[in-house]
Amino acid sequence: MNLPAGREPESESRPAPAPEPAPMQASRTSAAARLTSALGARLRSWEGFLAALLLCIIVMNALTSPSFLSVENQINLFALSIEKVIVVLIMTFVILNAEIDLSVASMMGLSACALGWLVQHGVPMPAALVACLLIGMLGGAFNGFWITVVRLPSLVVTLAMLIGFRGLARVLVEDRSIKAFPEWFEALGQQPLVGPFPLSLILFFALLVLAVIVLRYSGFGRQVYVIGINLEVARYSGIDVARVKMLLFTTSGFLSALAGVLFAARLGTVRGDMGLGFELDIITIVLLGGVSIFGGAGSVYGVILSILIVLYLRNGMSLSNITGHLQTGVIGIILILSAMIPNVRGFLARVARPGLFR
Repeated sequence: MNLPAGREPESESRPAPAPEPAPMQASRTSAAARLTSALGARLRSWEGFLAALLLCIIVMNALTSPSFLSVENQINLFALSIEKVIVVLIMTFVILNAEIDLSVASMMGLSACALGWLVQHGVPMPAALVACLLIGMLGGAFNGFWITVVRLPSLVVTLAMLIGFRGLARVLVEDRSIKAFPEWFEALGQQPLVGPFPLSLILFFALLVLAVIVLRYSGFGRQVYVIGINLEVARYSGIDVARVKMLLFTTSGFLSALAGVLFAARLGTVRGDMGLGFELDIITIVLLGGVSIFGGAGSVYGVILSILIVLYLRNGMSLSNITGHLQTGVIGIILILSAMIPNVRGFLARVARPGLFR
């Protein structure tokens, strides 16, 4: 290419790009290192272990049963246990607060039996539904009174109410079953409402989103954690401990009653033994999700993974024709392991700490 005299090609006259400043290169390297470290820590965390376990269960169930991955089966396995997982959400808050509520399954049975008894005696369905939810709130507030005002241990109070609420349910219906619900109520519990999703599943997803927001992004969620970590520190920092605990137990009673109503709608009939033993599955799911039985530690994301693990495990055993008693035994073993493994991990971490025994 011919250029005028004294003029060089532009490509040769263009200055070379200045080297990137060393601090900027270092900051990019450190950011990548931090991201890699955070990802590795997440994979080594309890949630990472649960995610790997969930993946193994999904693969195993898919290999043993071709119908496992079908949309109908996925919706059915949630629909058949939706009452439990709704109560799991509030139980997560209660255990994070270093308390426990053993009466949730009995409250489910009591609210369902009260609904059947009221409808059988001519009470309009809307009024009966409101009355059952009020029964749940009053039962939860009754637990909260003895725990916050009298300061009895929640284990003792709710164990007594486990027996008391179940006894009231059996008084209402005795040894018979009641089937007196209108068709529209049974349809709400048995038929899809939006697409393939029934009402109970829609309510669960709404409550799940609300639980995540409250626990992670609200002042109330932080108070729940602080009280679970150290009750005296929470009191000295100005947190109204009694109000928080009373609200938790009242909400626990309300959601347990709601789960009982949904249970009655799904089955179309009520009996005095409804929900019997459900508290085992509920507490297992919460503890397996990494929530400490001593309170103050755990996340709702771990509980979500735990819900999927327990539901998929039960579903896989059902598809393999494993009986209900064996399923309960497996869930009991998981409950023991979920309470034991975090403590073993903590002990091993302390043993591995340099200079611990010097």
